Amino acid sequence: MTTTQIEAVERAARVRKAARQLGTASTDLKDTALLRVADAIEAETDALLAVNGPELERARANGLTDAFLDRMTLTPDRIAGIARDVRAIAALPDPIGEVEDMSTRPNGLQIGRMRVPLGVIGAVYESRPNVTVDIAAVCLKSGNGVLLRSGTDAHATSAALAAILQRETAAAGLPDHCIEFVQSTDRAEVGAMLRAHEYIDLMVPRGGADLIRRIRDEATMPVVAGGIGVCHTYIDDEAELDMAERIVVNAKTQRPSVCNAMDTLLVHADVAASFLPRVARALGDRGVTLHVDDRAAGLVGDTAPAFPVEPEDYDREWLSLDCSVHIVDSLDDALDHIEVHGSGHSEAIVTDSYAAAQRFQREADASAVFVNASTYFNDGAQFGLGCEVGISTQKMHARGPMGLRELTSYKWVVLGTGQVRT
Repeated sequence: MTTTQIEAVERAARVRKAARQLGTASTDLKDTALLRVADAIEAETDALLAVNGPELERARANGLTDAFLDRMTLTPDRIAGIARDVRAIAALPDPIGEVEDMSTRPNGLQIGRMRVPLGVIGAVYESRPNVTVDIAAVCLKSGNGVLLRSGTDAHATSAALAAILQRETAAAGLPDHCIEFVQSTDRAEVGAMLRAHEYIDLMVPRGGADLIRRIRDEATMPVVAGGIGVCHTYIDDEAELDMAERIVVNAKTQRPSVCNAMDTLLVHADVAASFLPRVARALGDRGVTLHVDDRAAGLVGDTAPAFPVEPEDYDREWLSLDCSVHIVDSLDDALDHIEVHGSGHSEAIVTDSYAAAQRFQREADASAVFVNASTYFNDGAQFGLGCEVGISTQKMHARGPMGLRELTSYKWVVLGTGQVRT
């Protein structure tokens, strides 16, 4: 192992030592630290933009996609949003120390479960500077130490944000090294993190399929992964079409580069002739390219740029202003399509039928299911969790947006008055 490869392990060991103190820190102390972080991020907006700008230019020159560039871009509004999310975390109740499900046994013992931190979280993420702050803030409030490893393209911006986090948490009185950032951009550092199971309790990858696959394959500690979204919106034969159009346009175009954007539009055959031309025009006016099946092609016509859909397009997370379109003959067909092609992220139905809505909620297998609402709402802040560590598409140990409670475990507490077991 080279000197640079050791860095991640050394930092993980420091976080492990600090995490024990952080886990017992008071709520007031943690909230004070978070508020200091939020204020400092806003105060250093110009400095952060000065770091982010050159990174964006290099990424653009390297031919990275518009979706990638969007995710790594900071603006004054986005920086203000990051600070706002940190303040939202500070305002949330602290789960640590909560005792749940307390009951009294026949022998008088009181038994319940106390919420405790997981310990140390390892986060490996692609070039999204806001993730640096989101993950650190949730970890800090939930009493977990965190080791951060950013993607190379936005490394300097993420490092600048991490420096603010480290400085302000220490100034507030939290233990040094409860937040650590891997400075080396050597990809081997990721491998070193994945082998550091004696220091890291949980790995959280944020990024594309290749990154998540590597983390799952190589990690020697538990992994909670997600974020890959192949998200569907199904327009039922009993949908109110004006509402359906608003939902589809929002889900596809509001921010197409994120994981909760709609990737495939499913339309019931009975409303396809009345709905597809109008929604295609609305999407086309906003720059969307449609990838349509044979039946949809005849209805879309020249209302929007359209190409024949390829079979693999139905499995594609577009992350761009592209959308697959497929006409189905029934709710059964829609659910079957989602079962085959969905990633378990976000699925939506637009319908006025109570029975169809209830069935879709029961049978669509996803971390979040939406009835008459946009998939774009699958987000920690929108769910009242503050910012999030990520959106888990697996079922153990967390599912959906991962907030404070999802970064806790529990221990049993047993209160007695001298009972002994015979």
